[in-house]
Amino acid sequence: MTSHDQSLQLRDQVLAALAAAETLHIRGSGSKAFLREDAAPPASRILSVSDHTGVTGYEPSELVITVRAGTPLRQVETVLAEHGQMLAFEPPGFAAGASMGGTLACGLSGPRRPYTGSARDFMLGCRLLNGQGQILSFGGQVIKNVAGFDITRLMAGSYGTLGVLLEVSLKVLPRPEAERTLVFDLAADTVLARMSDWSRGAWPLSALAYDGERVLMRLSGAEAALKASHRHLGGEVLAEADRFWQQWREQELPWFHDPAVSLWRLSLAPASPPPELPGHWHLDWGGALRWLKTTAPAERIFAETARLGGHARCFRSAVRQPRQPPLPAPLAALQQRLRTAFDPHGVFQPD
Repeated sequence: MTSHDQSLQLRDQVLAALAAAETLHIRGSGSKAFLREDAAPPASRILSVSDHTGVTGYEPSELVITVRAGTPLRQVETVLAEHGQMLAFEPPGFAAGASMGGTLACGLSGPRRPYTGSARDFMLGCRLLNGQGQILSFGGQVIKNVAGFDITRLMAGSYGTLGVLLEVSLKVLPRPEAERTLVFDLAADTVLARMSDWSRGAWPLSALAYDGERVLMRLSGAEAALKASHRHLGGEVLAEADRFWQQWREQELPWFHDPAVSLWRLSLAPASPPPELPGHWHLDWGGALRWLKTTAPAERIFAETARLGGHARCFRSAVRQPRQPPLPAPLAALQQRLRTAFDPHGVFQPD
């Protein structure tokens, strides 16, 4: 079946749901179903995009790749690696079969995000199936192609509530010539200050994290620059660094998976003081992304994060509780208007 036929088949399912006044739950590999309030509401049908796969365009010299939404993330990374290129936002998949569409719909980015950009920053264009059964195209395959509201980047982090991503064009970057990860043993109460100092420096950073015991700094670039940086910074070189960063971004380390304690994702200014919350911390993005394992109630976490000017979301929940605080009224109204514009009949199951 061709990509066009697959798209029409998905369109027909949306039209059938409209006619029957039913809702649809979009699913690729299901690798990120745990991020939804309810992974598969009983009242909705599953709209699977897992067969909508393939790289439809790739120009290494232009640094652009176009893929269908069901294409496995690891397949795309393999194709790019063969040409010495990469997805610079370093997205986590959380499963071997994770799809590109689901990855982008969740808007997830890995350790490189502060130094290269987010998933949204690398989206150039897309084809979208909306809640009226219309197949729409936005953006293109070059960077300077947007006039007016950038619909393509709006899809990042929309969790499928605005429509089905059918195909997306992404900017890619060359892989760095060399990488080196340095390890520093620091007192816990000095970590944020040191991270802030390093982030303000002219170092070739591509990751800066704290795993609860040590700070790990990844440097990327020319070998000579890495050696010079190492001499100035000190620290020990981490063996098998690629394996560590793979496990870190995919949350394969045991710390992330204690089923009895909820995992929270807090976004804060890097120099913000530690929130006054009980639990255990891991830090990423130079301190801007903070992972918290805690049994504290959601309301306390929301209030304390808001006090510091940040945002909190429950990433993996040990108990049934609110995943994120209610949006302020103006933002909630804007979100609802967007959903109504793309899906006026509420076909796509909201999170």
